[in-house]
Amino acid sequence: MSDKDDDLHSQSVSTERRRWPRVSQDPLGNEEAKKTVLIPLRFETESLAPCKQFRAWHEHMAVLSDTRLPDNVDPEYGFVARQAVWDLGGMLFLQQTVPAFSYERSPNMVRFSPIDHWQITFLRAGRTWTGMNGRVAQNEPGMIEIRSLGHPFSGRALATDSVSLIVPVDVFTDRGGLTTASNNVVLGGHRANLLIDHLSSVEANLDRFTHDDLLGVKDRLREMVFDTITPLVDRGGGNDQISQIGLMARARRFILANLASPNLTPDALGRELAISRTRLYELFEMSGGVANYIRRRRLSAAHAMLADPSDTRKIAEVGIAIGFDSAANFSRAFTQQFGYSPSNIHKRASADHSRRDWQTDKQKITFDSLLRTLGLS
Repeated sequence: MSDKDDDLHSQSVSTERRRWPRVSQDPLGNEEAKKTVLIPLRFETESLAPCKQFRAWHEHMAVLSDTRLPDNVDPEYGFVARQAVWDLGGMLFLQQTVPAFSYERSPNMVRFSPIDHWQITFLRAGRTWTGMNGRVAQNEPGMIEIRSLGHPFSGRALATDSVSLIVPVDVFTDRGGLTTASNNVVLGGHRANLLIDHLSSVEANLDRFTHDDLLGVKDRLREMVFDTITPLVDRGGGNDQISQIGLMARARRFILANLASPNLTPDALGRELAISRTRLYELFEMSGGVANYIRRRRLSAAHAMLADPSDTRKIAEVGIAIGFDSAANFSRAFTQQFGYSPSNIHKRASADHSRRDWQTDKQKITFDSLLRTLGLS
């Protein structure tokens, strides 16, 4: 089937109640299986009193968007939502069933959030309408929606049953990245169906995958997503797309090789690539800008250093090593990106981890922390 048969569809147009929602990582019983098999982070509101259910969902999703009930719905009636988040070690796989609600990721929220990942979603039931820059994309069963969390958006959803893949921007860097045209679009047709089938196959095996399977699973997902989306949103891109792939690969290599250099600036990168400032900023538009991308890569490197028990450098030394001029500036930037201070992760890495300590750390995993640290490993 040819590409023209694929549609790019972007429309304009009881018992005791718990005080807090249940968020858990399910034990499997078998000790060996616990070491190898993926365990999801689960969230549900059904165990709460109905009057507390929507508030719990609102707080749980605050890392991504501000959520609201439809105008004619009283929060006292309840809001039964379920979510399972599977960490694929660099990608998040979300299963979610939720009643009708509206959502907004405001410009201010985007400005102060380190989360700029791609979200790829298909619906098994329901419908959503998401607006961005005056354009509304309508998603429905049989379609694939692509959205950048690095840009503001707002919308509403009917009661939905959905599957989403959340992927860091850098996952596609060596292939030039997904372009601006990929944002807030809904795809249908043969290619979209192939991706839906592959995501459904991954979903059916989530509780069977071990950590040894993840590299192959992620590589295949990355190929399927990129090869599905790019031909449909970049038809006729030709040489421009090839040029962008080469530039992004060179830019990424240069940035990673010079993270510790105080001379790593947008101007230096532009000179290295021999392109204008305008072209440079266009290249990094979907990454939140050149300076923002460099800052995130530096902080990601610092996070890895602090989490390594064999790295004995002090926090201030780590900050200097990745290009910050003071410990205070480094600590402030680190806390803003990850939601916790560098001293917290440094203490955990430096401690003698017993089995009980490790279990305690795992219980602290949240949806917020998974999103903020996604792609660092």
